[in-house]
Amino acid sequence: MAGKKGDLQGICQALADAMGYELVEAGIEKENTGRYLRVYIDKPGGVSLNDCEAYHRVAQPKLEHIDYDFLEISSPGIDRPLKTQRDFDKHTGQDVVIKLFKAIDKRKEFQGKLTGLEDGEIVIQMPDGAQMRFAQREVAVTKPVISLDELKALEQHSGSEDT
Repeated sequence: MAGKKGDLQGICQALADAMGYELVEAGIEKENTGRYLRVYIDKPGGVSLNDCEAYHRVAQPKLEHIDYDFLEISSPGIDRPLKTQRDFDKHTGQDVVIKLFKAIDKRKEFQGKLTGLEDGEIVIQMPDGAQMRFAQREVAVTKPVISLDELKALEQHSGSEDT
């Protein structure tokens, strides 16, 4: 099975690279209705429905040998969790929310400006100027904070993209 997972990642990455997308994640998830092969792609400015459709058309024949029932290609969303060094580098200087597995001083959620991911620690600057460090393994999720202005700008951009 490890070979198939590596094969899946390799195929999806090669297609994303060839088509000018970033492969965010690819994997198979079991649900009551079957096995879903989910591929998340992105590009600067976000992906459109047309992008997902184009990737799907190219990917489907190349993934036929993998055991799945449904193929889904989608955007990871504007508030996608930050997982890789690349994600953290891309969002440095932006506000993020960090949710912990275990509370620190009776808090499990912290918000601040992302300084970066350094030596396995997520570093943020708190609103009061203090710097906090969280071991990445102790963090359940790190997500960018999305403002209403950003949502409005994306809505206007996407409205002109798929027409």
